[in-house]
Amino acid sequence: MTAAATADAPTIVRPARGTWSRGLVVAALALAGLGLVVLSVGVAVTLGPADVSLVNVRDIILNHLGLAEIPVRASEDAIVWEERLPRALVAAACGVGLGLSGAILQSLLRNPLADPFVLGVSSGASTGAVAIGVLGVGGGALGLSGGAFAGALLAFGLVLLLARFSSGGTSGVILAGVASTQLFSALTSLIVFAFADSDETRGVMFWLLGSLEGMRWDDVALCAAAVLVGLVICLGSARALDAFAFGEDVAASLGVHVARTRGLLLVMTALLTATLVSVAGAIGFVGLVLPHAARLLFGQRHSRVIPATAILGAVFMVWVDAGSRVAFAPTPLPVGVGTAIVGVPVFVLLLLRRRGRA
Repeated sequence: MTAAATADAPTIVRPARGTWSRGLVVAALALAGLGLVVLSVGVAVTLGPADVSLVNVRDIILNHLGLAEIPVRASEDAIVWEERLPRALVAAACGVGLGLSGAILQSLLRNPLADPFVLGVSSGASTGAVAIGVLGVGGGALGLSGGAFAGALLAFGLVLLLARFSSGGTSGVILAGVASTQLFSALTSLIVFAFADSDETRGVMFWLLGSLEGMRWDDVALCAAAVLVGLVICLGSARALDAFAFGEDVAASLGVHVARTRGLLLVMTALLTATLVSVAGAIGFVGLVLPHAARLLFGQRHSRVIPATAILGAVFMVWVDAGSRVAFAPTPLPVGVGTAIVGVPVFVLLLLRRRGRA
């Protein structure tokens, strides 16, 4: 072979052995995390006043998927397929979605205390739900979930409007979110205080604290679709979020379209949170605590933080909901109360551990 031919021959660049090993480790961790989520959902479905074995849960799921025809009791089939499994799957979806929203906002706004409700979405949803449930706004055309979703979008629109006419940037968004949250919280309290009777107040407060009672498969489909879209957008924006960690000016110098990326992620976060809150009510501390736990375990790169937060969020919410449902049977504890009871000590431990490492 001539020297010229040798020079023109294409050069094959082989990935370094370390790159392959890191990729295998990440893939193994992802599979293990997914397996943990599946196992958590399966075990959570077995818990309750009526005992159902994990084998029977497997058989019922296979039957409904058309993969088997195994005889099971009709009562167990109804309990698993119509009640517990949809509830566990919605809990997992809420954990994924709220955790992702918190991770995105903490990086995008460069504020470690940011969570999905910093945009005023939760307080707006609460006002919308209360307006429907107590005042009957809409004449029954909107249900409680529809009113919550409309209120969440209204609150987010107000945040964008205030941020546009304020100083702009991340500080403007945070301040606008605080103002919107206070406004809609006051409106909710006013409606409940002035117009609600005792029964309506109890029902509204139970929803405001987060409730997964009565979840159905259409709720599962809605939450799963919203979470899937949000997860794809988050993974696609992982490198941009890494750049945002150094500030907007640095991100722009690295080729990130700052305004477009920030707008896309804020809208995605708001819509995802609004969808989940409209279905399950206001569930706090998930988006605040779990992103910090993921960063502590897997570092700061968002290609790892995002899937880790999703898995931790799903497992966390499934077990908190199961504990809230079983520990206080026959009256289940609102899941938002359970996340706060568990989330506050975990957050304190994370703060102490971070201080120790510092």
